[in-house]
Amino acid sequence: MAKIDFMDQFLDLRSKANDFLSQYEPLALVLAPLFALFCARLVHSVLSLIHEKGVKNSIIEFGMASVKLVPGVRSYIENEKKKVVDQMLSGSSKREGWRAELPDLGLNEGVLRELEDAKAKDVTWQGKCSGTVYIAGNEYEGHFDLINKAYSMFSHTNPLHQDVFKSVAKFEAEVVAMTAELLGSKEKASGGQVCGNMTSGGTESILLAVKSSRDYMRAKKGITKPEMIIAESAHSAYDKAAQYFNIKVRRVPVNKDFLADVKGIKRCINRNTIMIIGSAPGFPHGLVDPIEELGQLADSYGICLHVDLCLGGFVLPFARKLGYPITPFDFSVKGVTSISTDVHKYGLGPKGTSVVLYRNHEIRKHQFVAVTEWSGGLYISPTIAGSRAGGLIAGAWAAMMALGLNGYMENTRQIMEVSKKIQKGIEEISELFVIGKPDAMVIAFGSDSLDIFEVNDLMASKGWHLNALQRPNSLHICVTLQHVNAYKNFLDDLRESVNIVKKNPGPISGGLAPIYGAAGKMPDRGMVRDLLVEFMDSSC
Repeated sequence: MAKIDFMDQFLDLRSKANDFLSQYEPLALVLAPLFALFCARLVHSVLSLIHEKGVKNSIIEFGMASVKLVPGVRSYIENEKKKVVDQMLSGSSKREGWRAELPDLGLNEGVLRELEDAKAKDVTWQGKCSGTVYIAGNEYEGHFDLINKAYSMFSHTNPLHQDVFKSVAKFEAEVVAMTAELLGSKEKASGGQVCGNMTSGGTESILLAVKSSRDYMRAKKGITKPEMIIAESAHSAYDKAAQYFNIKVRRVPVNKDFLADVKGIKRCINRNTIMIIGSAPGFPHGLVDPIEELGQLADSYGICLHVDLCLGGFVLPFARKLGYPITPFDFSVKGVTSISTDVHKYGLGPKGTSVVLYRNHEIRKHQFVAVTEWSGGLYISPTIAGSRAGGLIAGAWAAMMALGLNGYMENTRQIMEVSKKIQKGIEEISELFVIGKPDAMVIAFGSDSLDIFEVNDLMASKGWHLNALQRPNSLHICVTLQHVNAYKNFLDDLRESVNIVKKNPGPISGGLAPIYGAAGKMPDRGMVRDLLVEFMDSSC
């Protein structure tokens, strides 16, 4: 009986629905749900954009896109962009006279003279660059000469062929093990399984750590729409990884001390979060993030924590031994799942050598690429590159073995002492302020009364190559062994530059201060991104 009543109600409802819909055209009935679906997708896209970029940035992007539709506006913007790019290129290499084809007759040994001539046209870098060159002296003597000889001895080798070049395989394993020991692998809290590989640099190490974390969390939690949370101060390599590996980035402003904001990061964690990031120290300001707190957060949510030690990996362990108050940063911290550190920076290895480490083999296995269906045979590769330069691995091994614990301790002592002297000297310049409380070898500084980028232009005219930063507008110097005998000159030139800008404010001819200043204030970040892409496309 109940079944009959239900059918009667259904048929009655169906009849009423047909009577109601009969007044509309059949085409309208077909198009209406499609239009509703379109509207729903549009609303979803708008809300997603606002959620990702915020209301302000979304409105700016929409406004700029609308303005560009006005006749003549797009061409005007393109012309202005070209002017800016041309000015940015004014101090870069010119392509006139560059070769575009092979010489008819090989130069044989004569090519070495051409190399010497080209090298002689490079700017003077000894003691004048922020970071860049980390070994003391010049490239013809001492430690430089040693790693160059080591490289040349193994320049023909490739660790892809482990069965042929067993020596290089041994060197890589030992570099990884020695680096891991510096970063807590023998601490009980590490779990005793720390492992890793050598890479071409900090960016590749970070890319591999992000890729491995993504795949590990997919296997562990089934996450298919991965997100990672980074502080604004985290290295741009994470953005590169996000673009390469289709990962959404949630960027969190730093706290009042310019450190990763643990509470802000916690608020961003959701079911798609695969990892969070800590830096020790961060590239912009030389500050060590609260790795212990980040580790507790990662452990409690069962997600990965990568620590960027690309700058600090061969300084902080020794600074701690020297008595500097360095907070925990390595695998002794519960929750840290991976670490990247560069041998070619303060490890004093040849350019193109870095190490990526993992807490255990279960995570590292997700770094590898194995191919079983290739007609060329079975294939497995541990890093992004297939073939790798065995000479670089040998050079890194030679650097670490030649220096030993005592060598790194002495280097760190000198770097830390000079860093503190530079920090003190900057603090004594009343027009400048130091950002945060630098933990190690990077000192960032800005000004409330001067255009700091005009100061940078004057320093550049004196041969200095500093890093320009934003949010806030500032500069930094990354102290290396090159500065041990040059720091007094740096401070003298900085004082003079500040005094000149104070007395005669305004951009100098050929300087980039107006561009840096405008880029920092430009609300349309897409425009800034376009300028960077145009600059890169024109300069490489």
